[in-house]
Amino acid sequence: MQTFSLTNGVQVPAVGFGTYLTNGTDDGTVAAALQAGYRHFDTASFYGNEQALGGALAAAGVPRGELFLASKLWKDEMGYENALAAFDRSCARLGTDYLDLYLIHWPRPDDLSAEWRQLDRETWRALEDLYRAGRVRAIGVSNFLPHHLRSLMETAEIAPMVNQIEFHPGYPQLHNIAFCKAHGILPEAWSPLGRTRVLQDERLAAIAAPYGKSTAQLCLRFALQCGVVPLPKSSSPVRMAANLDVFGFEISDEDMDRILTLPQFGWSGLHPDFPRAAQPG
Repeated sequence: MQTFSLTNGVQVPAVGFGTYLTNGTDDGTVAAALQAGYRHFDTASFYGNEQALGGALAAAGVPRGELFLASKLWKDEMGYENALAAFDRSCARLGTDYLDLYLIHWPRPDDLSAEWRQLDRETWRALEDLYRAGRVRAIGVSNFLPHHLRSLMETAEIAPMVNQIEFHPGYPQLHNIAFCKAHGILPEAWSPLGRTRVLQDERLAAIAAPYGKSTAQLCLRFALQCGVVPLPKSSSPVRMAANLDVFGFEISDEDMDRILTLPQFGWSGLHPDFPRAAQPG
């Protein structure tokens, strides 16, 4: 599989497998994903599936060195000591002594009136220490907007290497993507398929048809051509394989322009600075 290179030279598989709402071992999802060819798995303490994911990976017998494992600490695990303890718990549940990527899941705690800048910086200091100790190969953030990143980088000794954000046609967060690229931060996409409304969008289907590809494949190829690592999730082995079949075609400049200038739609309604503002579409 193709890879993206982080600022420290670590190679990230270009398509990862998102595990949100995936229980891991019970339904064979992880085993099917491995069979399809996935080696990059994204999870989080909040997902509640780290132990199941680790068990499924161990049962499959894939050497640890062939896997790229990423996890995240939740809002109630922020702060220096809390972050160190959260990392230990995630590693224990996953059955590994190191992670390939560790992220701060959100820039602010649930209490949006709380001071978040110093909390982010203390949490980041813990990730920097884990990185220096060789316990994680790369560190980054998730759902950070440019002003959150600016604040963090004012005191950071190691710049974030990844920012995982909602990204898909209809919600490409162009300013955030541009900011990340200008600072050497690799963007990753959660919800790269944008839920039902995006997958059923007639405009995207019309763009995908001449390529002989599905709307989902168009969305994933769109992310890749924007320099973004997509993290699709699926419980269907057929769709898992299709989601990896996105390297044999290229979206034309004209079609990229059409996708990038679509009006906003399909947004989850999740925003780190405000309460939930809309329902998923």
